Amino acid sequence: MSQHTMRDSTRLDLVPLKTAYKDVGDSPAYERRFHVMAKPGGAKCNIDCQYCFYLHKEDLLHQPKQPKMDDETLEAFIKSYIESQDGEEIVFSWQGGEPTLLGIDYYRKIVELQKKYQPQGVRIENDLQTNGLLLNDEWCEFLAQHSFLVGLSIDGPEDMHNRYRVTRSGKPTFHLVMHAVEKLKHYGVPFNALVVVNRHNVKHPLELYRFLTKELGVTYIQFNPCVEPSDFKTTAPQFWNDNMIPKVGSELTKPGHPMSVVTEWSVDADDWGEFLKAVFEEWVNNDLGRVLVNLFETAVAQVMGKPAQLCITAEFCGKGLAIEHNGDVFSCDHYVYPEYKLANVKEKALNEMAFSIRQQAFGMAKRDALPKYCKSCPYLKLCWGECPKNRLIRTPDGELGLNYLCPGIKAFFDYSLPMLTGLSVLLQREKTTSR
Repeated sequence: MSQHTMRDSTRLDLVPLKTAYKDVGDSPAYERRFHVMAKPGGAKCNIDCQYCFYLHKEDLLHQPKQPKMDDETLEAFIKSYIESQDGEEIVFSWQGGEPTLLGIDYYRKIVELQKKYQPQGVRIENDLQTNGLLLNDEWCEFLAQHSFLVGLSIDGPEDMHNRYRVTRSGKPTFHLVMHAVEKLKHYGVPFNALVVVNRHNVKHPLELYRFLTKELGVTYIQFNPCVEPSDFKTTAPQFWNDNMIPKVGSELTKPGHPMSVVTEWSVDADDWGEFLKAVFEEWVNNDLGRVLVNLFETAVAQVMGKPAQLCITAEFCGKGLAIEHNGDVFSCDHYVYPEYKLANVKEKALNEMAFSIRQQAFGMAKRDALPKYCKSCPYLKLCWGECPKNRLIRTPDGELGLNYLCPGIKAFFDYSLPMLTGLSVLLQREKTTSR
């Protein structure tokens, strides 16, 4: 697949590789590990975030008004997901839309099915990504009882959060989310903060970060930069019109420009770099070892020569599939478009999809499709072109496939690499002395 994009993988047959199946011989078994993002309620949601990359799937995938994974499909998914892996831990991730709209009884059924198919010696974990609006006492009791990890979507203090995260009728949601925070804390439910960094809140890095760490007391933060192509509702990643793709530095890469390649709420690439620099400095000086920030943790690990902790900074991808309410499985959560549909879980086992020639080609293209500009970059092994769905622009010499966030990512590593290197040395030294 050298020099081919992920688009080319869509033309390959879904032929399982030998590694898709357990080795029953005497040789060491191949450990099959992959992850599936489950969306049992489809794109249905009780709020209307302007920047949401998933809400439009209702139309794109022709979903019913009340999408819901039926009992047969749910059991087929849980059974196949458990049987398709060999690890000692299997993690189920429930997202949407808004997954709590399905109700607590639906998740009680999920827990029962997991126990039904749970192999001896295998631990099953669950995480739930939610906007928090429905998290009452009953919900939090259930989540605590069954050790669910909650990912809570919150974009900062009240004015930042309410900028885009409003109800269907346009009302703010901040106070409802804060109520959910109180309930989660009261019942001892562990939760992470997921922040969509957009064109607005990116301008206030310290205010946002200090709110999360000091006021909410969050100890794990996921910063997700909002990057959406202007035609994201209709056009799958890598199927863009090549003639309309601008070079890095062009005004057409700026959110807010009438002909921009991205939506007006997308984060500006240069602002993203300044945001990361400001938060990183605050984190190093005040919260190192106390607060985990996904992008910084993986940067430290990679500088130490360890594998990336995130798919976006890994050399390859393809081990993070997504399943829709009707059982259709797609190559990635950000590639839920008809072009990237693999098969249906009722027709083919998940391991056959995850470890197939087509999915392997999809994953390998993350590295192989990188432009020469990236391959000669000093930060290649810390970035690997970031997420392919953001490769919306051209390099300075006009080559396709450069990540929209590249200027900001480079600015961040220009600034942080000396400190990242210092941290890696200290951690190695601590590891050596503790032996």
